[in-house]
Amino acid sequence: MAVKILLLVVFFSVMIGVGFYSRKKAKSVNDYVLGGRTVGPWISAFAFGTSYFSSVVFIGYAGQFGWKYGLSSTWIGLGNAFIGSLLAWLVLGRRTRIMTQALDARTMPEYFGKRFDSKALRITGSIIAFVFLVPYTAGVYNGLSRLFGMAFDVDYKICIIVMALLTGVYVVVGGYMATALNDFIQGIIMLIGICAVIGAVLAGKGGFLQALKDLSNIPVESAVTTGPLQGSQGLFASFFGPDPLNLLGVVVLTSLGTWGLPQMVHKFYAIKDEKSIKTGTIVSTFFAIVVAGGCYFLGGFGRLFGSEPGIINADGSVAYDNVVPTMLSTLPDILIGIVVVLVFSASMSTLSSLVLTSSSTLTLDLIKPTVGKEMKDKTQVRLMQVFVVVFVALSVVIAFNPPTFIAQLMGVSWGALAGAFLAPFMYGLYSKKITKASVWASYIVGVGFTLANIFASQAGHPIIASPINAGAITMIAGLIIVPIVSIVTPKPSKEKMEELFKCYDRTVVVHSKTSLEEEAK
Repeated sequence: MAVKILLLVVFFSVMIGVGFYSRKKAKSVNDYVLGGRTVGPWISAFAFGTSYFSSVVFIGYAGQFGWKYGLSSTWIGLGNAFIGSLLAWLVLGRRTRIMTQALDARTMPEYFGKRFDSKALRITGSIIAFVFLVPYTAGVYNGLSRLFGMAFDVDYKICIIVMALLTGVYVVVGGYMATALNDFIQGIIMLIGICAVIGAVLAGKGGFLQALKDLSNIPVESAVTTGPLQGSQGLFASFFGPDPLNLLGVVVLTSLGTWGLPQMVHKFYAIKDEKSIKTGTIVSTFFAIVVAGGCYFLGGFGRLFGSEPGIINADGSVAYDNVVPTMLSTLPDILIGIVVVLVFSASMSTLSSLVLTSSSTLTLDLIKPTVGKEMKDKTQVRLMQVFVVVFVALSVVIAFNPPTFIAQLMGVSWGALAGAFLAPFMYGLYSKKITKASVWASYIVGVGFTLANIFASQAGHPIIASPINAGAITMIAGLIIVPIVSIVTPKPSKEKMEELFKCYDRTVVVHSKTSLEEEAK
């Protein structure tokens, strides 16, 4: 217990220290929200990765999908790495950085408002972001609380309060730079921790080969799948697992979804320069392979612990959130301490990113345009700091008394946000012909279909039973609808678009690398 407490005290002290160290770099709005657009590649890459993978992934998703799909759930982690990280940086990174600077946009709703010349799009986008980020934030606490209950036997509410206070302090004091620096430290902890945990858990089951053999002997029951794969044996240790189609839906949602999440894309706004984008692409991909791949790989062995108390409920259902904590409960104290710090790191990095995104969106995209007059930089920063506190408090209240639909709403928040934002954001970076009406269509389809599916599910008749598949469909629908609507609706001013897109083709003068050229023959 002393070891675990000591590790937490050191961790908390470093986080607070970084917050106060970054205070001097958070004076203006650009500094507070974007770190002055001077954030280097390693810090940006780690900030992207740690915001991506929270306790929801490590405790919730790894346990749930590892149980359902076995070792094939590792594909989810690899999809996160190559689609959610590598392709996201290649497709969005450079153009997002250049376009948002040209527009002087600091948030995703502000990008929509300025790119498509619509104050209404900006305000509506900020409301969508706020509504669907709040439950996502509340869900982050859940995985952490379960792990704390296993390691310290601490009450759920105390875990929530400690994490909320700690995150709130360093975000309020240091803004984006404090968040990014802490993300870098937390990312290193996550890399080391996940490798140590995987090795220890497999060692406890006789090593990798023995664990793989035991996993291959578990048959596929009808609860997992119906159809030709039902009753098969060995599929939990196979390449594609017992349910490849639903597995593909999970890969699409958890990987492609990052392209439309405001708190993820925001990392591209702040990166320093072209070279940093190239380096950040490589670092971010490596981080995702290790952390996401490692989490789902570890969860794939969850069924080996099926006989442990707390995983199978009295009615025969599986308590997915208890799978990973149960796997970790047999580790030595020093490793449990590392795991607690690991999950704390994953949770705080995501929470801080969500809190900063929501507070800046409310201030810059809802309050400032509505007020209708100029607000001083200092006033905007103070307002964002107030909203950080309000947002943290609101998420704590929801986490204390979660409504019956909170888990489902948390699960579909990615689908709603990415369904509304992904297509118009990405197409808007590349095409001059994307119209204002197509953005409205994407908003309506993404949010409308998500809400309709939630209400239908509450009534017992979901449009699509799996929230994961529903989210994936909203994103794909947006990618189809936006170009179609753009074809049949009035185009934006050609002159304005030509002027805006010049930002990608600016002529620059550079010094030659060599002074003496070979004479022409």
